[in-house]
Amino acid sequence: MTVVRAKKQLGQHFLKDKNIAQKIVESLESDCSKVLEIGPGMGVLTQFLFQNSSYKTIALDVDRESIDYLKRNYPEYENQIQFGDFLKADLRDYFNEDEKVAIIGNFPYNISSQIFFKILDYKNNIPEAVGMIQKEVAERLASPPGSKQYGILSVLLQAYYDIEYLFTVHEQVFIPPPKVKSAVIRLKRNAVSQLGCDEQLFRKVIKAAFNQRRKMMRNSLKSLILSDDFEHPMMQKRPEQLSVAEFIELTNAISKVKN
Repeated sequence: MTVVRAKKQLGQHFLKDKNIAQKIVESLESDCSKVLEIGPGMGVLTQFLFQNSSYKTIALDVDRESIDYLKRNYPEYENQIQFGDFLKADLRDYFNEDEKVAIIGNFPYNISSQIFFKILDYKNNIPEAVGMIQKEVAERLASPPGSKQYGILSVLLQAYYDIEYLFTVHEQVFIPPPKVKSAVIRLKRNAVSQLGCDEQLFRKVIKAAFNQRRKMMRNSLKSLILSDDFEHPMMQKRPEQLSVAEFIELTNAISKVKN
């Protein structure tokens, strides 16, 4: 039987445990009519996605060998198996402007953060995402304010999504085995449509703060605040102590000073 060769440069580690694969697919809860799978590889998730007729699955992979393999093994779904780079793609090529689509995949560790930033760009079209990623990254995304893992992507994602750490996956169920444990998380879109602040400035504040996370906010945000007279209670804290709501409040205060 022909198999796909795992390519280190693509961060490929193929899941071989079908029970875990089925569990990941069954973690999808939304009623989207379309599911976009990122990096199907040899189709361990794809086989269960294709079996579910309640939604249409598009399997998108940047690896030509994987695409050829899937088309040979699932010829009846050939049109739903597509070559493409999720990070570079205009996702409107896969769904309409007002269409809701769920994202799923065993995300390559080396680009998992970029995948989540891309999901944020299309947050109004993506009500749910289920992904397997490196365990420590999963813990970071789901961590609350006050924890050491809480960081840039934690705040940005938690502004728009409720995040659940679902379960841990051990190294030996992959070919080749990674050097770290994995975990499956689920993002579900919350009710926030607008943050109530300048969202570009919000991102700048968060990135500037966490890029110097050991410093208090008054030091890490000096480059963003032009006035030496700026006073705010949040400026006496470190970034991991601030909730999403507090970052929004601080962004609005900074916006007033800048304007």
